[in-house]
Amino acid sequence: MDPENGENPPRLRPDGTPLRRGWTTGACATAATKSALAALLDGDFLDPVSITLPGGQTPSFALAHEALGPGYAEAGIVKDAGDDPDVTHGALVLARVRAGAPGAGVTFHAGKGVGTVTKPGLPLGVGEPAINPVPRRLMTAVVAELAAAHGVEPDFAITVSARDGEKLAEKTWNPRLGILGGLSILGTTGIVVPYSCAAWIHSIHRGIDVARALGVTHVVGSTGDASERAAMARLALPVEAYLDMGDFAGGLLKYLKGHPVARLTISGGFAKITKLAQGEMDLHSGRSTVDLSFLAEMLQERGLGRQDVERVTAANTANEVLTIAAAAGIALADAVAERAREQAQRRVGQASRVDVMVVDRSGVIVGESG
Repeated sequence: MDPENGENPPRLRPDGTPLRRGWTTGACATAATKSALAALLDGDFLDPVSITLPGGQTPSFALAHEALGPGYAEAGIVKDAGDDPDVTHGALVLARVRAGAPGAGVTFHAGKGVGTVTKPGLPLGVGEPAINPVPRRLMTAVVAELAAAHGVEPDFAITVSARDGEKLAEKTWNPRLGILGGLSILGTTGIVVPYSCAAWIHSIHRGIDVARALGVTHVVGSTGDASERAAMARLALPVEAYLDMGDFAGGLLKYLKGHPVARLTISGGFAKITKLAQGEMDLHSGRSTVDLSFLAEMLQERGLGRQDVERVTAANTANEVLTIAAAAGIALADAVAERAREQAQRRVGQASRVDVMVVDRSGVIVGESG
């Protein structure tokens, strides 16, 4: 995987067949809009309904819901994320369309389960429904197409909803980004690539944008909950400063290079910070490994005896190496943190000052750079 842009090499199922791709919430909302508008204009829902995605693909969607009411039509599509472990897989995405004010064009509204933007820094203004720009363009295009075919002006109000969206949003970055009340309607290509992790990296970027817009000058990229809690206990920073970096150090550092914040703290477990010290930018256990010879060399430089160095090269885990170093009185976690800081600083450039903390499994800070 390229941790800077979220693209994985192709993956296969156990039977050797390719993983199945899926569709974004934005694609589902667009298809639901097209079907609902068709029903509003001539009384018949399109089922299945086809749309054209930014890349030219023309998927078809089956309706899971349709309703006609006084002055509106509503259609719903169940999101299919393919083989991706997407939190919104199976969510019912609904679009209700009604006539808008003359000359207003297409307007967007958040229904139940779709969030509203409450903080600056996102590609939508404060107070706007969390329907991202590309899905808005796609929905506007289908409205223009159908309105032209029926000889009417493209003045329609679209309300997008998501069943159980409030609960699903609690499992996303939305609350921290200031998107309250539900999910975001997302998608730049309309396609969900299994295990691409593009959504995670997108969330890291939006977290940086929000922090910058709020004037936050010190952000923290954490590899997990324990390391984030340790950083929170140490640093008096607003919640918007904390970025769930996960394994995507490269995605964080590359974006910060172009969108700098004065100070960056990276907080993580010993094994993941060791991989960063080695120059790895994807810290996932399946895509990078701790090089025990790297740690052995560091310890030998600091006076560890030959017999213990051999124990290091034969160790089962990075934490076993840390135990060997502690018994010898060598502050290995500090040394690893400093090497990791150097790697991160090199990639982020000089506009942001980097420091690194190493946190053990119990949430105690056991090493720091500088």
